[in-house]
Amino acid sequence: MLHLLDHRYASNTVDNYLAGLTHFAHWVSQCNIDVKSIDETLIQQFLDDHLPRCNCEKPVFHDRKDLHAALGHLLVLLRANAVIADPSIGLTPVDEELRRFDDHMNHVRGLAPKTRKHYLSIIRRLLLGQFADQPVVISTLEPNDIRKFVVCQSDLCRVTASISAPISALRSYFRYHATLGDRVHHLVGVTSFPANWQQATLPKTLSNNEVDRLLAALEYDGTAARRTAAIVHCALDLGLRSSEVANLGLDDIDWCAATITLRRTKGRREDVMPLPAATGQAIADYLKFERPQTTNRAVFVRNVAPRDQLVGPDLIRKSIRQAYARAGLPYTRSHLLRHTLANRLLAGGSSLKEVADVLRHRSLNTTLVYAKLDSRNLAAVALPWPGSAS
Repeated sequence: MLHLLDHRYASNTVDNYLAGLTHFAHWVSQCNIDVKSIDETLIQQFLDDHLPRCNCEKPVFHDRKDLHAALGHLLVLLRANAVIADPSIGLTPVDEELRRFDDHMNHVRGLAPKTRKHYLSIIRRLLLGQFADQPVVISTLEPNDIRKFVVCQSDLCRVTASISAPISALRSYFRYHATLGDRVHHLVGVTSFPANWQQATLPKTLSNNEVDRLLAALEYDGTAARRTAAIVHCALDLGLRSSEVANLGLDDIDWCAATITLRRTKGRREDVMPLPAATGQAIADYLKFERPQTTNRAVFVRNVAPRDQLVGPDLIRKSIRQAYARAGLPYTRSHLLRHTLANRLLAGGSSLKEVADVLRHRSLNTTLVYAKLDSRNLAAVALPWPGSAS
């Protein structure tokens, strides 16, 4: 109960969660289940098998959504107090192999946590399918095994281009083994990316009129209105990614120098950027008039329980989608604002190198996609149309 109160859950929510935990404890007792056996699988069994046909003595709590949330908190507390083991600490050979691969991705390649998690889930499926609970012997893998695995993964993809993610994971894993001296070049050779002409179309951006509509739509009275305005300005004026907006801290803003420091970026670098007046004003308004009182040093924090926690990238994207909808714009992607900033910089006379610096691209090649939007310079090098008077 103290755990829930510390996270500032409403009293009725606390009562519901405690009632749900009481129901679960009764079922565990009736089934003579040891508390050390509680895990996600057991909780799923309770929700899927027991709950629909529950005949426990009334009154008992039956709301599945609240039960799932309450039992999630129970797992957190049991693991925090070392009553049950952390699921990430596995004992199988596949778990050990994945742990070593994760260390390589983290400390050698510097991949972001989200990328590492995605790669690990794919490689886990491969290794479990090939070795189950037996030792992982990479030399026993054959090219045909990899082809079959890729075919199975492609069946899960909605579009052909989506298979690129599993291919990237496989290539990364095999190259990791190449650094260990294993002969895996024949496996790398069968992990080819499908044809996908990503640069065939122009990057989608908002027009000047649409930008004006979006900014005008931020002026409204409502829950989280100032937070949404600050989020949109961070994405539109600074070109920040959703994760970068979510990770902004109060200590990252130097109000006197009008700069903002990005510490947890995709490239794992620390970047200092000028803070535009409009962005600074939007953040200041949120901090002064709307941000909940909290000890958390994040700029953007949750308005609902569990409180005192920073928001995640998903909420950043959701806020931007809601801003689009309020402005009557038919868009959903938050990254569209980053593209829009690049287009506005080019239209204002900035060079591709300057755009790359603002967007913090490691390679200028990443920025070249925006060259197709630079109509001012493209017009200067365009050749006359055959047969035209010019």
